[in-house]
Amino acid sequence: MTTWNPVTGCLHNCIYCWARRYSKTLAKMGIEPYKTHDFKPAFAEWRLRQRFPKHDVVFVSSMGDMWGDWVRKEWIERVLRVARTKRDSLFFFLTKNPKRYHEFRHMFSSNMILGATIESNRPYKVTCAPSPKERFEAMRDLDWEYKVVVVEPILDFDFEFVDWIRKMNPMRIRIGYDNYGNRLPEPPLAKTITLKEKLNGIVEVELGTIRKAWYE
Repeated sequence: MTTWNPVTGCLHNCIYCWARRYSKTLAKMGIEPYKTHDFKPAFAEWRLRQRFPKHDVVFVSSMGDMWGDWVRKEWIERVLRVARTKRDSLFFFLTKNPKRYHEFRHMFSSNMILGATIESNRPYKVTCAPSPKERFEAMRDLDWEYKVVVVEPILDFDFEFVDWIRKMNPMRIRIGYDNYGNRLPEPPLAKTITLKEKLNGIVEVELGTIRKAWYE
């Protein structure tokens, strides 16, 4: 997988965000746009000229949320125009604000995979992003064949979550625990395994870090 960061930065302020911490390291190394903007939203226009290996998967804006309400429409349009011309690559987008996908539905092409991070069906106060229910509804109502749901880092949930996932109808779901020692409100391991079992046959499940909850 290749990463491509024409749009960087985020204002969701998730307490578990690794990218915000990493941006400070990149800033100290003198790398732009982090040197100038740190983790504030920025448009690295020069990265629109980046080349990609054929038949590769390109993770777009791994160092931010390109679909945040604060991102200019023009920035998004310019990124999508480039991705539409690179039909030999698959472009994977990931956001905690999937309602904004609807605004650009007319610009999507078949080499684009639209993902949303939904850590739980419970509204934990670990982020300023739209609530899990808002994200679920936006993905449920999104008329697009190539959708992915990322449950990472997984937070404790109710099994109504299975119905949410069924209604969103993603092609794949990824489940994983926090990797950075944030002591989040995690589900016990047995509960996560049960969730995976309930999802088998509904959707393809990809696993990230699967371990006991930090308190077990």
